[in-house]
Amino acid sequence: MSAAIEPGIAIEVRNVCKTFGGAREVVALRDVDLTLRQGEFAAVLGASGCGKSTLLSMLAGFEKASSGTMSAFGHSIEKPDPERAVVFQEAALFPWLSVWENMVFSPKNRSMPKARYEDKARRLLDAVGLGAFHHHHPEQLSGGMKQRVGIARALLMEPKVLLMDEPFGALDAQTRLEMQELLLDIWSRDKRTVMFITHDIEEAIFLSDVVYVMTARPGTMKARIEIPLGRPRHVDMLTTPEFSELRRQVMGLIREEVARARAEASAAA
Repeated sequence: MSAAIEPGIAIEVRNVCKTFGGAREVVALRDVDLTLRQGEFAAVLGASGCGKSTLLSMLAGFEKASSGTMSAFGHSIEKPDPERAVVFQEAALFPWLSVWENMVFSPKNRSMPKARYEDKARRLLDAVGLGAFHHHHPEQLSGGMKQRVGIARALLMEPKVLLMDEPFGALDAQTRLEMQELLLDIWSRDKRTVMFITHDIEEAIFLSDVVYVMTARPGTMKARIEIPLGRPRHVDMLTTPEFSELRRQVMGLIREEVARARAEASAAA
């Protein structure tokens, strides 16, 4: 089913709500609006439990909206689709398969001709610095290395949109910075549309063209902030006055929501 959409728009979310049933109904998302342009790198920030990951899961097609509309390139999102690849916080590699076998698992099981994916798989492993580790198994890799495989594996399927759910959240600070720079380097080559979920303010600003800030649950979009920092970006940018001002602005929005959530919880107690 197609939806009317402005040219150049990759993802369109309008008035989306998500409610989980059960003994006590939980409203996770309410009246969410979000637009991702083709080639845009967007980050979504918010306090824990605000519905960031739920929104990503819906855009991936793993969950359905309770109401509202979601579309990708003019087509209603009804189920998972290879054009929307997902990278999770854990790389979710098959432990019994080698790096190479993990890389080619999906195209191989879709009966894709080897000529179509093998050369690209090798190039992607080289691009993420793991060309020499193709025979290794996940247990022999560090956390950062596993995430590199996960990103390369997602890109192998040539998705139009990369949905990333706190992919660097479990990494130490130095490895996290290295992965951020690697991701920006890969993104700069073909400018795929990226939606990046994170709770880290600096990470969101450093990576993105635009940052969406969500309210506390039920989550909706509190603010959309354009990031006017130039590209390419480097870690020394984190110490500039421009970056500090953006961080102050975003942090203020997040703290407002944390304070509101605490006040509401106290009133309900």
